[in-house]
Amino acid sequence: MLRKFNITIDGKKYLVEMEEIGGTPQSYAPPAVSPAAAAVKEAPAAEPTPAPAPAPAPAGGDAMTAPMPGTVLKLLVNAGDTVTENQPLLILEAMKMENEIVAPHAGTVSHIHVTSGQAVNPGDALVTIS
Repeated sequence: MLRKFNITIDGKKYLVEMEEIGGTPQSYAPPAVSPAAAAVKEAPAAEPTPAPAPAPAPAGGDAMTAPMPGTVLKLLVNAGDTVTENQPLLILEAMKMENEIVAPHAGTVSHIHVTSGQAVNPGDALVTIS
């Protein structure tokens, strides 16, 4: 079962898709908090550090870029295909994990900049959707 979550980290919102791959659903009951523990306040958060600017895409100015270093395991679309927002485009393996790279918006795949088995770095062009 594929589930989507909106997560906010340091004020920036991310859409995360997670696939449930097995096991039995576990019910979760939050632990009881005593009134004394509830009165304890958290320390103020440290000043956030700005994230480094992503590297420009080497090919295609409006191309979707690799978010992390990895290896392209499988291409799920071809040039000319019509895609919808959040449709998986390719599988990128990074640190022994398979990550689905999804379309940021609906459109037509005009160019695929990578091949299956190719190593990519952050900021490398992956797919152009027009």
